[in-house]
Amino acid sequence: MNRRQLLRGTLAAGLTGAALTALTDTRRSVDLALAADTTPADLSDLEAAAETYGYGYHGQSPTRVLADLVTDFAELRPHLDRPHPVATRMRVCRTAGQMAGMTAIVLHDLGARREARSWFATAATAAKESGDPQLHAWVLAREAMVPLNYGAPQAAAALAERARRLAGPRPTAAATLAAAVAARAYALSRQPEQARQALVAADAFMERLDAGARADTWLTHGEQKHHVHLSHALTALGDTRRASESQQRALQLSAPTSTMTRSLLTIDAATCIHHAGSTQEACQRTVAVLSALPAAYRTGLVQRRALDLYRSIPAQRQRETAVRELREALAA
Repeated sequence: MNRRQLLRGTLAAGLTGAALTALTDTRRSVDLALAADTTPADLSDLEAAAETYGYGYHGQSPTRVLADLVTDFAELRPHLDRPHPVATRMRVCRTAGQMAGMTAIVLHDLGARREARSWFATAATAAKESGDPQLHAWVLAREAMVPLNYGAPQAAAALAERARRLAGPRPTAAATLAAAVAARAYALSRQPEQARQALVAADAFMERLDAGARADTWLTHGEQKHHVHLSHALTALGDTRRASESQQRALQLSAPTSTMTRSLLTIDAATCIHHAGSTQEACQRTVAVLSALPAAYRTGLVQRRALDLYRSIPAQRQRETAVRELREALAA
């Protein structure tokens, strides 16, 4: 049985201790290689694999994507263990940074925050060694989404600002992402002026992005992704009209198989309804989302967004039937 099949089998049971140990062992082996003066011979297959993973889940379960990603990431180790020219090592490290960053994204989506942070640290190490500041900025902006989505928006804002400084003033995918994440972090931190300034910057970058940077991948910043970020920031700011516009546009651009994204947008829309005074309908819509989710998506980011909605409901309404049903759905 090869490494890919072993990882798939281990991860099929979820993020158990054995599964997390296997992921950590793979990451640490490449960490050690990154510290050495070594490289691969031919990177084209692995670079192509990293590009393919950038297109996201495509209807596959997160754990299956995770198993495949980590298997290919491990293939970088022997390449890192052989001497190579500086330019080639930079290519290796760039691919390692991309793959480690995408592994961290999947772990974040599954709710494994500690493991996601470790993989982001590996991605940052590889990105720095690759000499690509845009990749490094992308890693930091994506890492900022861990504290952002799990209750530490001020820490998220600090990471996002680091990413903005690294990305610089040019209209790049990393600069646009960093500004959008900063807007969300400031909105959740109740710093509306800073949030609006970051939104203006994100929109200005988005208008100037070239076609390649607008592709719909994890490594770029397409229109759909932009509106997903705007939806969350504007919802947190209480700007329900503009939030609804972004939610509708993001849903139009999201594939039917984009289960997690569509669920998050629906919960954002429910939160807007709650802000407008229709708490019962907001709870009912969120319960419907949670009930329809496949098992692989019932933990992690979607549950956290629904929990944020529940916690925003005043205590005096906790005994209402719809609110109680939402609480039970979250506990299921």
